[in-house]
This record gives sequence, C-alpha cells and structure tokens, in this order.
Amino acid sequence: MANLLRAIFGTSLFLVAAIVSVSSSSAQTAQEAAPKPKPTQPNPKSKPKPKPKPPGEQAAPMVGGVQPTLLGTYGEWGAYTAAPGGKKICFALAKPGKSETVPPNRPRDPAYFFISSRPAEKVKDEVSIIIGYGFKPNSEATIELAGGSYAMYTQGDGAWLKNAAEEPRLVEAMRKGSDVTVKGESARGTATTDVYSLKGLSQALDKIDEECQ
Repeated sequence: MANLLRAIFGTSLFLVAAIVSVSSSSAQTAQEAAPKPKPTQPNPKSKPKPKPKPPGEQAAPMVGGVQPTLLGTYGEWGAYTAAPGGKKICFALAKPGKSETVPPNRPRDPAYFFISSRPAEKVKDEVSIIIGYGFKPNSEATIELAGGSYAMYTQGDGAWLKNAAEEPRLVEAMRKGSDVTVKGESARGTATTDVYSLKGLSQALDKIDEECQ
C-alpha cells in the first residue's frame, strides 16, 4: 500500500496581586515620607512574545522539500495541500492534545496524525501517523476509537493501518467521534499513549476533499 509519509518524506520518515491596607496615620505618614519609586521604563530591546498559533494551525512537516500550504484551520485540525514533483496531495493534520509515556517524561520528537488524499494515485483518506521516535522493530501500533481498535504496521517512526479496507470505516467514525487514541512502543521500550481531539476534523476533511477531488 502506498502511504502518505513515504510519498511525503521519502526514506526519512519521518508548539498575586497583593493589596495592603494601611489604616494607622503613622503608617500612612511613613509611607508618604518614603521616597517614591521611579516609574519603570520600558526596555526598548524587549520584544513582545509571539502569540501562540490557533489549534490546528501547526507547522506542518515539509512535503518532498516543499512547505505545505495551509488551506484552513478547523478546531484542532489543519487542512493542507502541496505538490511535490508536480503531484498534488492534500491532508488533514493534528498534533496530540495529550501524551503520556511509560516510563514518564521520556523525550521524543513531535507526533502527528495524518489523513491524506493523493488524486494521482487514486488514494483517498489514507490514515497514518508519525509517532516521534523509532518504533520497536516488528511491533504494532494501535488506534482506539469508540470502543474499537485498529491495528497498524510500523516502519521507522511511521505507522499505517494493516488493513486498508478499514480506513473508510475508521475515518467515518472519526468524523463523528470526540477523540482518538494512538498507542505504540519505542525501540527502547517506552510505551506511549497519544490522545487527539477530533474537533474540527470533519470540516478539515471536507476542505481537502474540495481541493483534491
């Protein structure tokens, strides 16, 4: 099965205030006698902190050396398009809203959930993930949604559904669901659980369907 991440990334698969009341006149007098502090001057070199991007408007990974174009942000999902090598692709992308590792606090690269379409290859709504580490060799990842479980085969830091025939059913369930959970295990034995909100996914999929018919 052709897959998004190989097509995109090639062989390298792979964001107290305290109020003091002074009631005594002596205290008030002492306060008045105390020298007033100089007003704080703004630091001309200080720069305002950049505003965080809205959910879904994440920096998407490069696509075949090309930066994808954001079509729109919908809840926690972004809709993107790109044309590496002249072949147009569209995908919905999200980052996990909640992640856990066992042992806890293990470092890892960013994780992403993709649903992609590639008209030139007649591929629509392909489900794949980047987990943010190298999977344990010969291991499986799983997608859990609404009491159901979907097995994924792994390679490097990516994973795809073992049974591509399940993709339409999974995507339809995701359109109607509230969140989806991805579980996997790294080559070093770290177990991870990523929870992705599905808010906005249906609109993001509609947008990429319009763009990549």
